[in-house]
Amino acid sequence: MGRMTATVHDSAQAPVYARLQEGSDAPDFTLPAIVPGTAENGLINLSDVLEDGRRVVLYFYPAAMTPGCTTEACDFRDNLARLESQNVAVLGVSKDSLDKLRKFAQRDHLTFPLLSDPDLTVHKLYGAYGEKKLYGRTHIGVIRSTFVISVSVTGAAGTIEIARYNVRAKGHVASLMKALQ
Repeated sequence: MGRMTATVHDSAQAPVYARLQEGSDAPDFTLPAIVPGTAENGLINLSDVLEDGRRVVLYFYPAAMTPGCTTEACDFRDNLARLESQNVAVLGVSKDSLDKLRKFAQRDHLTFPLLSDPDLTVHKLYGAYGEKKLYGRTHIGVIRSTFVISVSVTGAAGTIEIARYNVRAKGHVASLMKALQ
C-alpha cells in the first residue's frame, strides 16, 4: 500500500502552528486510521464522527509504544466506557505509520481509533507541533495536546470546547474527565 497522507478540509480556518483556544473552529480533516475490531485500515473524518452527535476527544502524542504514550493510551482505553457513556469518542493521533499503530493497538489492546499523520499536517493545524521544552532544552517536535470538540453551530466541522497543550501523560485522563462533567 502506498503512503497515505492527511486530507485537510477548509484549512484556511487555522494557521499552521497557531494554538487553538476554547471557542475556536476545529479544523476538519480526514486521516488514515487503525480502527479497533477490524483487520483493514480505514479513514476517519472529524466531521463524520461529530455528525453522529458525539463530542470528540482528539489527542496528539509523540510516538507509539514509548512509555509516556503507552501510559496515556492505556489510560484512555481503561476509561473509554466512562467517556462513551458521556457520548464522547476518543481519537489518538501520531506521526507513526499505520503498521506501527496496528502493533501498538494490538500490543496494548487499544479499543479506539489511532490516526496516522506522517507529514504532520493535522498536528500543525491544531498547534500540536512546534517548540517544546524537554529536559531543560528547547526542541521542535510533537506537543502532547488534547482537545475536546463538539458539533459546531456555525457550520464548521466542530468547536473546540477544551484545548490543552503540554499535558502530562499520567493523570491526564482523570483531569479531562472532571472537565467534561
